[in-house]
Amino acid sequence: MPLSASFPDLTALDLYASVVELGSLGRAAKMHGIAQPSASSRIRNLERQLGVKLLDRSARGSTPTPEGIVVSGWTDAILRAAHDLEAGLEALKAEQSGRLRIAASYTIAEYLLPTWLGRFAREHPRDTVALDVENSTHVLSELERGEADLGFIETPLKTPSMKEQIVGHDQLVAVVPPEHPWATRTSIDMTELAETPLVMREKGSGTREALEQALTDAGHGAPVSVLELGSTSAVRSAVLSGNSPTVISRLAVASELADGQLVEVEVENLKIERDLRAVWPAKKPLPKLAVALLADLS
Repeated sequence: MPLSASFPDLTALDLYASVVELGSLGRAAKMHGIAQPSASSRIRNLERQLGVKLLDRSARGSTPTPEGIVVSGWTDAILRAAHDLEAGLEALKAEQSGRLRIAASYTIAEYLLPTWLGRFAREHPRDTVALDVENSTHVLSELERGEADLGFIETPLKTPSMKEQIVGHDQLVAVVPPEHPWATRTSIDMTELAETPLVMREKGSGTREALEQALTDAGHGAPVSVLELGSTSAVRSAVLSGNSPTVISRLAVASELADGQLVEVEVENLKIERDLRAVWPAKKPLPKLAVALLADLS
């Protein structure tokens, strides 16, 4: 049966869902990038369309009426389906245009993907790849929102909504400049590492999460940061030009360790090895180009 002409606009339903979630018409308007009077007008129009009052407005905010609570439950299901449709259409358009959208964490994007994608480009000269470089947490968010077809992360998978394939391995190592006191030591213990200010990646980074988990599992607190930076290369550069240690991917400092610009420091009882993995939403089939890339990496 066709929908009636008075079926509410999806963008208005989306706005209403945000008001219910945030408890404020003003905050919902800001989230949707519109002025509050415009948001208020859309909600009033929605109420007229539906024939029920959705919100009770007061100085303390906006709360759903009993009827509004019922409508909110129906709205959630409609919006989930709409977001799935939007994500599916984006993926379909990307596949039809021969375009693969990848989101990758920094270490993989900087030190492995250039080789992988160079080989892929030679085998698929008519297709294109769009690469977005984020930390592991943001990569998963992009996949959830349908903004990427395939992701690459360094953290263990924590959500059943994703599938994965191991595509490589890495090890985290403690490194210092040659003039640092640790450079001439045989080893240090984990307590000293945990108590020493380090150059670190930002929160949400797979590298940082792996170090924090290893120290926590050994009974230590979270590592102390003297500087937090948004990419692996920035961390490496800061250590090269300063005098603070870091714990970093061996892939990122292989050449500097080889030529003596950095010195690896053994940390007693600390061994952080991790799988590098490709991830994608479980509820959607992988685009053909993503399947081809993963086949090349297996």
